[in-house]
Amino acid sequence: MLVNDELRKKYIPTIGIETHVQLKTKTKLFSAVGNDARKAKPNTLISHIDTGMPGALPVLNEKAIELATKVAFALNTNPQKFSKFERKHYFYPDLPKGYQITQLENPIIVGGYVEFRVEGQKKKVNINRVQLEEDAGKNIHPDGADYSLVDLNRAGTPLLEIVSEPQIKSAAEAKAYTHELFLLMKYTGVSDVDLYHGNMRFDVNVSLSQETGKLGKRAEVKNLNSFRSVENAVSYEIDRQIELYENGKEVIQETRGWDEAKQKTTVQRGKEEAHDYRYMPEPDIPPVELDEKLIETLKNDMPMLPNEIRESLSKLNISLAVIEDLLDQGPEDIKQILRISARGGDHARRTAFWLLQQKKETAGDQSRQESRISDDQYLKLSEMVESSKLSSTAAKQILNTLLTRGGDVEQIAAGDNLLQVSDENEIEQIVAEVLEKNPRAAQDIMKGEIRAIGFLVGQVMARSKGKANPQLTQEIIKKRLGL
Repeated sequence: MLVNDELRKKYIPTIGIETHVQLKTKTKLFSAVGNDARKAKPNTLISHIDTGMPGALPVLNEKAIELATKVAFALNTNPQKFSKFERKHYFYPDLPKGYQITQLENPIIVGGYVEFRVEGQKKKVNINRVQLEEDAGKNIHPDGADYSLVDLNRAGTPLLEIVSEPQIKSAAEAKAYTHELFLLMKYTGVSDVDLYHGNMRFDVNVSLSQETGKLGKRAEVKNLNSFRSVENAVSYEIDRQIELYENGKEVIQETRGWDEAKQKTTVQRGKEEAHDYRYMPEPDIPPVELDEKLIETLKNDMPMLPNEIRESLSKLNISLAVIEDLLDQGPEDIKQILRISARGGDHARRTAFWLLQQKKETAGDQSRQESRISDDQYLKLSEMVESSKLSSTAAKQILNTLLTRGGDVEQIAAGDNLLQVSDENEIEQIVAEVLEKNPRAAQDIMKGEIRAIGFLVGQVMARSKGKANPQLTQEIIKKRLGL
């Protein structure tokens, strides 16, 4: 059956999203083992604590509690002063202990919300809870092999599971929500948010109903690691469930996986309920009680978050589309623009454009991408463009030079012969020659064909090898023609 827009209008989708965020700590949640497994060989970052050996006692990582507290502020709420851990039992190859230490009854964050824009409209999704827990390992399935491998480097790394309320109503909203959550974690500095390496993963729960306020049977799609995958998986799952209902069948509550190559969800297993996990209190870790002084200290240490950045940059007349692109690039670029903005909005706008241009042109060149041009050099460059000493083309050339070999803007401009000619007498002479050789264009301008000025300016620029100040050139042409 082909699901069309007419059929989709019959159903109301309801989507809730569980987001797993790996926290940026030096060591794991309960053991003194390195936490960044991205470049480590398989099964080299594990200890007796991570594998649950007899007599192994976990010790809670204080830094993880601090980062979780900052996440509470980013989600527009406060952390719970009292939280505690439970054991969640299940058996899977990547869970060597046979249980996961997590939070059930008293998570570290309750409530909060994420505010974002989707299709030009503001949307707010409330947060149900955020629990601190340890991650499992990773199963690896080699292509063409009849066996699987297990890498336990990730086992025991600190995770926050951010559970939204089921208030998302479309695939586009799901994508926008996860992207905003990504930005919040990135700018709070609590995670590397490296989607490729699984630092942030999304589980989406999708159900359909034909009655407002009523939930249908839900299917959960696990371990999505990109915003596009979230959008496509939700879109596919909505259509799959519509097709089932239209054919008189029922949706089964189950866990499904996303096949990126085939762009479809596939069955993994039946969906477990809470009682299936046989939760029990964690006997080795005492409850966490947060001190008011620590909460206040961490609150005062919070950086600027995306919505505050949007507000600040919009006051500089930087377009919303440019702001969103800058937010994706990262905090360092944003900080640089805000520092430069103290010297004037025009300088900040030019710098924003140049930073985006740099990102685009250095894609794939890691060394150039990581090069940073100082505030002073950006300001010098902007001031020279503003005073017409440099054209925008020359400025671009200087930026490339700064990225590849460094240097000083003024010295590069002089050394590479890029300074614009702003001497009236020199330009007057070139304009006189151009008018003499192009009398027809001059006559057209006199008759009202103002667009012909562009042609004459181009001729002057060509004769001056691109150095003539175009604004001054146009003024001199008009003056000589009596306009």
